[in-house]
Amino acid sequence: QVRLVESGGGLVQPGGSLRLSCAVSEFVLDYYNVGWFRQAPGKEREGVSCISANDGSVEYADSVKGRFTISRDFSKKTVYLDMNNLQPEDTGNYTCAIENEYIYCSVRREYHYWGQGTQVAVFS
Repeated sequence: QVRLVESGGGLVQPGGSLRLSCAVSEFVLDYYNVGWFRQAPGKEREGVSCISANDGSVEYADSVKGRFTISRDFSKKTVYLDMNNLQPEDTGNYTCAIENEYIYCSVRREYHYWGQGTQVAVFS
């Protein structure tokens, strides 16, 4: 059974940093693209970043380019989202998910298995 468990959310001041983790089931990182998404209260879910299974190529939403970095650790079966210079507009519930593709990840395509999410709040 596919498993995704997020952690690392919290409350930070503007300009602060957080590292989110997405622990996944065996073989997920080998065969499936993994993405990070976020949803703020009253807003639609937004794709933040993704990483491709075959070569580790990545994609970022324009709103986070230069501030967020996605990475993966096969030995720990975990995908990370390092978030720097956080701003109030980054507030939301962050969820990781699996795309049923192996190459060329995109947060604009359909994702299937989803975690429960971890909450990020940025305010003074």
